[in-house]
Amino acid sequence: MHQLLLLRHAKSVREEAGLADRDRSLAPRGRRDAAAMRAAMRRLGLVPDLVLLSPSRRTRETLAGLEPWDDTPLVETLEQLYLADAAGLEAALAEVPETVRSVLLIGHNPGLHLLARTLVGGSRGDAARDAAGRLAERYPTGALAEFVIPGPWHHLDGARLIRFLTPEDLAPDQTRA
Repeated sequence: MHQLLLLRHAKSVREEAGLADRDRSLAPRGRRDAAAMRAAMRRLGLVPDLVLLSPSRRTRETLAGLEPWDDTPLVETLEQLYLADAAGLEAALAEVPETVRSVLLIGHNPGLHLLARTLVGGSRGDAARDAAGRLAERYPTGALAEFVIPGPWHHLDGARLIRFLTPEDLAPDQTRA
């Protein structure tokens, strides 16, 4: 059994003239959301062995918001994850060694959302169905989906959604400005 954590980067600043998309940084809200997700991940015991990271500034800053880790994971920044489609994300996961138990992939929509929607097919139970329904609707910035992968990394069929957390779930009374 493997654990797959799919995290969309936290909220970034809007596009600015002269600033390349990959150089956009996190907005103040994104920094708060990353810190809230760090606390939730710790509380839930979600500690990856490996982090696969898009090279964009907003994904790198999201990862920084999750640090420090009790057990520091290996981090691999992969150019092919920048704005990758679902197939590209699956291809990156297929290269993960079988000895890696848990992977956190920090990336972008729409590819991340499409991959997550593909994987929810095997989810069972009321909580998983509710989470799958919410995930199917949208995958907001800063959201995290946790899956159990019963087979090897190169064969994601049979994945089960365990939980889907959004920043709104973590701080429902917080103004989302």
